[in-house]
Amino acid sequence: MSLVADSGLRGKLKEACGIFGVYAPGENLFQVAKYALLALQHRGQESAGIAISDGRQIHLKKGMGLVSEVFNHYRGALKEIKPVAATGHVRHSTSGGTSPENAQPLLVRSRQGCLAVAHNGNLINAAELRKKLEKEGSIFQTTTDSELITHLVARYGYKELETSLKVVLPYIHGAYAFIFMTENKLFGVRDPYGIRPLSLGLWNGHYVLASETCAFDTIGAKTIRDIEPGEMVVIDENGLRSMQILPFKRNALCIFEFIYFARPDSNINGMNVHLVRKELGRQLAREHPADCDIVTGVPDSSLAAASGFAEELGLSYETGMVKNRYIGRTFIQPTQKIRDIGVQLKLNPVQKVVEGKRIVVVDDSIVRGTTSKKLVEMFFRAGAREVHLRISSSPVISPCYYGINTPTYEELIGYKRNAEDICRDIGATSLGYLSKEGMFKAVGMTENELCLACFTGNYPI
Repeated sequence: MSLVADSGLRGKLKEACGIFGVYAPGENLFQVAKYALLALQHRGQESAGIAISDGRQIHLKKGMGLVSEVFNHYRGALKEIKPVAATGHVRHSTSGGTSPENAQPLLVRSRQGCLAVAHNGNLINAAELRKKLEKEGSIFQTTTDSELITHLVARYGYKELETSLKVVLPYIHGAYAFIFMTENKLFGVRDPYGIRPLSLGLWNGHYVLASETCAFDTIGAKTIRDIEPGEMVVIDENGLRSMQILPFKRNALCIFEFIYFARPDSNINGMNVHLVRKELGRQLAREHPADCDIVTGVPDSSLAAASGFAEELGLSYETGMVKNRYIGRTFIQPTQKIRDIGVQLKLNPVQKVVEGKRIVVVDDSIVRGTTSKKLVEMFFRAGAREVHLRISSSPVISPCYYGINTPTYEELIGYKRNAEDICRDIGATSLGYLSKEGMFKAVGMTENELCLACFTGNYPI
């Protein structure tokens, strides 16, 4: 979502955004959009925004902070207008992009009318396009790559956005899920590889779009299907139209949606995230069993994998660590020093559970290794005799350029280092990673249906 790479990251991968859209004339779309964004809050906690069309113009409210902070005491125009459609966004940016003007949806007005844009992903040719457009006279108001498409749409000048998108989208390369809204239409588009998720649902007889199906559950909508790679859906007073706007390349869904990013109650490609994570844990136990007394997981994304690990080996699963639920994901913190303190504020071992025990701690990934090292230290301080760390994914060896913030190669603890070296660095009794083949089995998809760039260094784009 930014043209600048993040250099100060915590020990976890970071998602970029969550997006939502609904076309439902006459309904209370402000509340619907707000509740949907609350369900997607885990995907971005830096800023939030809602744009609503009344059929003649688009009204926008956005701000820094959580959805509740931006909208709980809101008394403005969005609550008063008679709505036709709405789109919303929750955001986490890379460094250099943390500012109110970069909050989304972006709203632009041109001779073609109003256009609101909500984007999840990252355009890998953004710097090149921006430089070209600036040379030709474009003036940018933000540092986000999302603004590029508004300039391209305005430049081509077609009256119908549908026509403009058919011309413009082939110019942009990368991972993206877009929701566009004009005064009287809603558009959903997914990149030709399907790297970032986008789903279609039905609410009160009206169509809705969201990054994850948990947003549909929250507002009482029924999930219909995932938007296909390269597909565009157009929603207006005539209903829903679908077209393959970009040539299908191949399925390359980011596997970290299953491992870490998505909420466990969401479904992706028809598979429940919680059940996939549980199977990741079972597969991990088959590959890397441990002689121990109890199994525990790192809240929240690793709990399902930990329970699957324990069940597979017939071990006791215990709550060995408690999460302070009033502290957001630590990747939101702006500096590494504050992030380090955040780990200790957020997670605390249950001493009476782990004291004197040989424990297995299941986590979803190791990126830098800083968080894992702190977790191991905390368990030993709480009195654990042995701390066996098990990871329900493979070693992260490469940065991601598709909308997930990862450190450089040199900062990745898995880059050019084996499990024994990493185990020694973080201070664990033993360390076991799930193999790539194990991940495929658990997810139920093949290597050619997933983006595995962070594990293999092979980039689909």
